[in-house]
Amino acid sequence: MGRVWKFGDNISTDLLCPGRVYHLRNNLDELAKYTLIDVNPDFAKNVKQGDFVAGGIGFGTGSSREYAAIVLKHLGVKAVIAQSFARIFYRNAINIGLPILEADTSQINDGDELEVYLENGIINNQTRGNKLKAFALPPVMLEILNDGGLIAHIKKNKGFKL
Repeated sequence: MGRVWKFGDNISTDLLCPGRVYHLRNNLDELAKYTLIDVNPDFAKNVKQGDFVAGGIGFGTGSSREYAAIVLKHLGVKAVIAQSFARIFYRNAINIGLPILEADTSQINDGDELEVYLENGIINNQTRGNKLKAFALPPVMLEILNDGGLIAHIKKNKGFKL
């Protein structure tokens, strides 16, 4: 179970990982301090291991900057739940081992406590006492996530298996 940090529509890769601090990419501890700083200056300081990020439409729009997903994982975000994702962010998140789910987030508020089950796409909102259904991830993506990301998956399987 984890706390929800709720954001709106079109949270871009530049909001997730601002370009002005991209020179810090070789020091994830420093780079992660700026995660979502222009939307919620307290996020990086207060997010806890196992918390969730929820967004609206177009989460991860913008550049192909994979550090936008990496900083969330580095901060301990357990999963990102949004109504829709930019395709490149979606793939980057899976590739680095950050779970993501597409669901109607209108029934999730900032600060809610969630339990999330990736295998079947069930989201239990403990605060509101309701259950949401996300689009379940395909089995190969679950395997990649369970292995810790695409590189770990390829190493484990001595190549890529579908």
